[in-house]
Amino acid sequence: MTLWEKAKAELVDIIEWTDDSTDTMVWRFPRFENEIKYGAQLIVRQSQAAVFVNAGEIADVFTSGQHQLTTKNLPLLTTLASWKYGFQSPFKAEVYFVNTRNFTNLKWGTKNPVILRDPEFGPVRLRSFGTFVARVSDPAKFIKELVGTEGRFIVEEVAEQLKNLIVTRFSDMLGESKIPVLDLAASYNELSAYLTGKIAPEFLEYGLEVTKLLVENITLPPEVEEALDKKSSMGIIGNLDNFVRFQSANAMEAAAKNPGGEASAGVGMGIGFAMANQMGKVMAAPQEPLHAAPSPPPLPLEEADCKYYVGKNGKQAGPFDKDAIIAYMRKGAITKETLMWKQGMEGWTMAGHFNEFEAVLKTAPPPLPK
Repeated sequence: MTLWEKAKAELVDIIEWTDDSTDTMVWRFPRFENEIKYGAQLIVRQSQAAVFVNAGEIADVFTSGQHQLTTKNLPLLTTLASWKYGFQSPFKAEVYFVNTRNFTNLKWGTKNPVILRDPEFGPVRLRSFGTFVARVSDPAKFIKELVGTEGRFIVEEVAEQLKNLIVTRFSDMLGESKIPVLDLAASYNELSAYLTGKIAPEFLEYGLEVTKLLVENITLPPEVEEALDKKSSMGIIGNLDNFVRFQSANAMEAAAKNPGGEASAGVGMGIGFAMANQMGKVMAAPQEPLHAAPSPPPLPLEEADCKYYVGKNGKQAGPFDKDAIIAYMRKGAITKETLMWKQGMEGWTMAGHFNEFEAVLKTAPPPLPK
């Protein structure tokens, strides 16, 4: 400090801070050897607070307004300095002006992807980013916990720590929420509100308050987004056969409207061959007439061609023709309770349920007792 500045500081008895920046959170008022005159005027503007520090200890805090510095309105500083009977001479104290307005548009985002297990896509990597708004709610605690003795403290010095805190809590919250990836976009408001309440107590430990926090976007890896785009496109196209017919009709109509020229003729021939080939495939497919009656089921196999399988003692035997089955029934090797199966049946059924063998089973002897 020059001699003129020193002399001027001894004459000036107004302590104030006119903030012309957008990122300054704390500014220390400059005074030669921190001397302040008794009765000096302290001017604290809107969205400001003035914190007096004596010998490293935080003393008095002033809110907005004009204050005359005397022993009456400096009770803590008077106690710290042991001014039992008041004072009239200059006293020493550091004055820190704290900006208490909202610092907006502070950005946060995940540096590395958050790996989650999605019920539809399996393990996926997600990135997210957003903004938040913070302000100093406790000037004394903010100076004690973060600022220290710095003469000027800007928002960038604390923003990185706050970003890391938000990302950590957000990653944990996203994993616990178990919200499907495709439903996350519909939950941004709920995620933002929950995250704000989650980190608010931790901000308060630094004397800060988070007034708003927004989750703006949650993105998937490019390859997953590409797969989703393809899936969406197929959903829009719908039935592929109908889409091919529609494309074929459009191509044929366009060729018919531009018949002239050799180039057009060549293009028309190429389109014609392609469309003829495609239309041939489409027309070859069986077309059901409108309001057609239901098709009858296929005719049953001739009994002579039908083959039977027999299940006994957990083992399968066969195939046998009808005559062989009748012979076994007459011998008593196949009874009504024996499991059998033939082509066209859904499952195994007892022989007594086969109509073609009903008469044989009635005349066949029962199985010999064991």
